[in-house]
Amino acid sequence: MHPFLHTVLAISVVLGATMGACAYLIWLERKLAAWVQDRVGPNRVGKFGLLQPLADGLKFLLKEDIVPAHVDKALYFLAPSISIFTTFLAFSAVPFGPSSGQSGEFQFVIAPQLDIGILFLFAAGSLAVYGIILGGWASNNKYSMLGALRSSAQVISYEIPLGLSLMGVILLTGSLNLEQVINHQTARGVLGWHVWYQPLACLIFFMSALAESNRLPFDLPECEQELVGGYHTEYSAMKFAMFFLAEYTHVITVSFLVAILFFGGWQFPWIAEADSVYPGATVVKVLVLLVKVFAFILFIMLIRWTIPRYRYDQLMSLVWYGLIPLTVLNLVCVMFVKQFGLPEVWLLPASGAMFVGATIVSAQAAKRRVSRGLRRSAAVQGGG
Repeated sequence: MHPFLHTVLAISVVLGATMGACAYLIWLERKLAAWVQDRVGPNRVGKFGLLQPLADGLKFLLKEDIVPAHVDKALYFLAPSISIFTTFLAFSAVPFGPSSGQSGEFQFVIAPQLDIGILFLFAAGSLAVYGIILGGWASNNKYSMLGALRSSAQVISYEIPLGLSLMGVILLTGSLNLEQVINHQTARGVLGWHVWYQPLACLIFFMSALAESNRLPFDLPECEQELVGGYHTEYSAMKFAMFFLAEYTHVITVSFLVAILFFGGWQFPWIAEADSVYPGATVVKVLVLLVKVFAFILFIMLIRWTIPRYRYDQLMSLVWYGLIPLTVLNLVCVMFVKQFGLPEVWLLPASGAMFVGATIVSAQAAKRRVSRGLRRSAAVQGGG
């Protein structure tokens, strides 16, 4: 296939599938929230409420588009456009199926064989924060501004462990190319998945990615109990929908990255191996990857309705006193194993030891804080 036709077809597939997926993921999350909270959820429009996403889309299109008089109009309109553009730009380097790089085969990625794929993803994804910051600044609203400031601090902080957690994967793979990362795992089978050698890095990457995408329990930029609606308080109609669509697209991208970087991508024992050449094998590989992605999306949704939101000081303490030191130690362990040619399986107990050590240290610190609080309370009562 001609490269230009391949690019046009891939962009069309990704845009159409992502837009439709986001619409029905919103329906799914509402149904999942209703199940968790013992409610019914959307059930009025269509059977089981399956036409509710279409009704919501029409509502956004027909809703009155209010532009407050006190906003900076140029930046106010630019902010949601930046958010949606950067999230789709980041997805252009994510493979959504097997991509061998051989001529004549369809490559399941918009930008195939991008040697700096991981670096490009970080560069494009980090630009999304500008949409939130500009939205909060241009709204000329104290709640929006506080949400934007929280977002800037949160994204800058959590980008550090997000990048450091992948350094071990890059050292094990020897490439920044996402297709090569998948091939490195598929060549060794299910026991070659990076999650077996980098479980701590997988956990830290997942947590940092949740913070980057403003999902609970890290949704401080739009904390409705404190900030009314956060950075998008002054937005309505399609401009608000663009922010919403950007967030769900980011969730899809994060789920793809976790599946690709740590869980073997499209590889699955017996049905989707590197040497699987039976009729329909390519379709099966794509479906395997999509099932893994869907599982992570469900997990992210369940987290939203299970874990309470962090306080802002807890959010910052977690990353600076917990995640960043752990990612540095994990990187040192990977460098030690690679330098001395040790078996990679040694990284599994090393990750477990670091996790247990961090748990003990944090528990002791919490115990000391409680003891100080009790002593302070006793001193105040005694003085009274």
